[in-house]
Amino acid sequence: MRFALASALALVLAPSQAEPPVGFTALFNGKDLDGWVGGNTVDPKKFREMPAEEREKWTADMRAHWKAENGEFVNDGKGKYATTAKDYGDIELRIDYKTVAKADSGIYLKGIPQIQIWDTTPEGGKHNIGADKGSGGLWNNSKGAPGKDPLVHADKPFGEWNSFRIVQVGARTTIHLNDKLVVDHAILENYWDKSRKSPIPPKGPIQLQTHGGEIRWRNVFVKELSAEECNAILAARGGAGFEAVFNGKDLDGWAGALDNYEVKDGTIMCKPGKGGVLHTKAEYGDFAVRFEFKVPPGGNNGLAIRYPGQGDTAYTGMCELQVLDDASPKYAKLDARQYHGSVYGVVPAVRGYTRPAGEWNFQEVTVKGPTIRVELNGSVILDADVSKVTEFMGNKPHPGLSRTSGHFGFAGHSDPVQFRNVRIKRL
Repeated sequence: MRFALASALALVLAPSQAEPPVGFTALFNGKDLDGWVGGNTVDPKKFREMPAEEREKWTADMRAHWKAENGEFVNDGKGKYATTAKDYGDIELRIDYKTVAKADSGIYLKGIPQIQIWDTTPEGGKHNIGADKGSGGLWNNSKGAPGKDPLVHADKPFGEWNSFRIVQVGARTTIHLNDKLVVDHAILENYWDKSRKSPIPPKGPIQLQTHGGEIRWRNVFVKELSAEECNAILAARGGAGFEAVFNGKDLDGWAGALDNYEVKDGTIMCKPGKGGVLHTKAEYGDFAVRFEFKVPPGGNNGLAIRYPGQGDTAYTGMCELQVLDDASPKYAKLDARQYHGSVYGVVPAVRGYTRPAGEWNFQEVTVKGPTIRVELNGSVILDADVSKVTEFMGNKPHPGLSRTSGHFGFAGHSDPVQFRNVRIKRL
């Protein structure tokens, strides 16, 4: 059956187009431009809001400069960008390209520029802006930011095909060019937010840029990553120094509202209708914590940060970091400082990055002095200095906000929210 499917696919795909690897889908079918529209360097949100007739003009312009030729996706160096009609979130993208002298191109992910492609020779004339370092970097990142410059020069000579393998989870981006690592789990910054306070969108189109010289593409394959695959990728990176504080079997090492929580299927779960703060026996000053969590529909919980061991951690502790099913209709009219990842009542997190209720999320929280950083599913949704906050929800003071140490824990609010793989690193 497998052989028959491969044979049938080989008949459909043009000569230069390989069969997609297992689990991947061909974005370019090798024959025509089906599945592609015209795009440009434009905020994905504004692109979606454009009138249909304007978008159709862009697609007509794109089709005037792009063609399928012998299984290759060819651009003459002009026109609108080839843009997937479908938006993509967390992906692995494999794509080959071949270009010419003095050409300049790139790949946009989620509509965000860009993975740079260019003439890296001295004759190309762009060594002064980084071409000497090679292709594959996140060129629009801030100066000095991880990923902006490729780790190694991996380009092949003109006339040869280059191959990218790109993995992106949230904003975390890893790029191999010709089997060499050029970007290592770096954050792709949001070009459309110059303040850099908002992460890139959770979804957006893949775009192939046109920039003044012929470029050919082939074997354009994408795999949409599952939540489990994404969590495994995030957990595997940067984990040195983290130590497990939950053994997956019982609540040894924990204190507080022990009777209101249970260990279920290797997770810590708040019992339905129960609550209170379950916290580590150990105390922490500056620390980072990694964990996975899953909320039921409408689920509500929180993270106790530098908790003194008694009282409401949102006020007696440094803070409570909200854990919430943001998409639930019953939370449609909350204060912005009550949604997931927010310093409860103090600083709002950016919304839209939680997975649907019932799916596991991966989160890392870093607490240094008065600063708190929350990275959810590969995107930074909060980075705040709470010592600078002077306005609070309901004008209610937070006397514990300046605490420098305390326990870490979970602040239950009657819902069976689950946590697993809880690991902490002292800083």
